[in-house]
Amino acid sequence: MVEQQDAVIQQLIERALALHARNFNCAQCVACTLAPLVEASEDSTFRLMEGFGSGMGCKTETCGAVAGAVAMLGAANSFGPANPTSKQATYALSAECVRRFRKVHGTTECRAIRGTDAPGPLPVCDDCIADCVRIGAEIIFERQAQIEQ
Repeated sequence: MVEQQDAVIQQLIERALALHARNFNCAQCVACTLAPLVEASEDSTFRLMEGFGSGMGCKTETCGAVAGAVAMLGAANSFGPANPTSKQATYALSAECVRRFRKVHGTTECRAIRGTDAPGPLPVCDDCIADCVRIGAEIIFERQAQIEQ
């Protein structure tokens, strides 16, 4: 099972990096790649994540790749507006995503990771995208396994 998930995650990472090469921003790459895992529309996801690239509107604040993963964790876990009681559980998933990302990169601040305030993609952005796809997918798979128990 773990080997199968690792293979799926590797395919997801390859897809996300291909989207980045097609000029999707970091948030869109992660969110659009994870969208099928949470039954979200790629078109809607693309549109929703458009302003999050390069650290929130090119301001090099919170890493857009992290924002993309967190958005899809919300989509995976939320009960929706008819039953808005899932926030605390979703916050816990989001916090775990941030914790795992910080363990690798030391921070979620785009400018600190990139080493510059200049907007636009850098080689390190591909690393952040890959890590967020991996982290997001792992958390989604872990959540699904808990539900199935």
